[in-house]
Amino acid sequence: MSEPVRLRPVVEPDLDLLERLYEDPSQAGDFGFFGYRNPGQLRRQWSEQGFVSGQGGRLAVAAGDGRFVGEVQWRQVFQGPDSPCWNIGIALLAAERGKGFGKLAQRRLAEYLFAHTQVNRIEASTESANIAEQKALESAGFTREGVLRGACFRGGAWRDMVLYSVLRGEVALEG
Repeated sequence: MSEPVRLRPVVEPDLDLLERLYEDPSQAGDFGFFGYRNPGQLRRQWSEQGFVSGQGGRLAVAAGDGRFVGEVQWRQVFQGPDSPCWNIGIALLAAERGKGFGKLAQRRLAEYLFAHTQVNRIEASTESANIAEQKALESAGFTREGVLRGACFRGGAWRDMVLYSVLRGEVALEG
């Protein structure tokens, strides 16, 4: 039996759907559209340097049958001068939301990052109104830390964000 979700590098056939996640308001959804961006920017970045570096990256989220259902991403942030951690995010195609892919993909990403990097902390934030993502993060093993007031500008208004984290010792890694 195949895994219900797996992470893999983004390949060229994924790029059309990946671009739709950010350039099509109906795919981005209520919490994912931040206005129109530079068309073709993702495709250029993929062809010039790929999507994985020492400061962050993005991977495709694939359903058990292998089809692209979204992407996860991470970027390095610092909580102290010498204390890097990862901040992660997820975007799923509109038709794939509510099927449990988000919870599993974010858990797999945390496992991957703890297995392949030396950070001790992974954090994620979501708008306070995004209850589905809050539930997904909690189901993936993240702990709610608090509210970041007026931290995100979207749709003409400043919105509160909820901050979550998971620590290395809280995620069991296969050895």
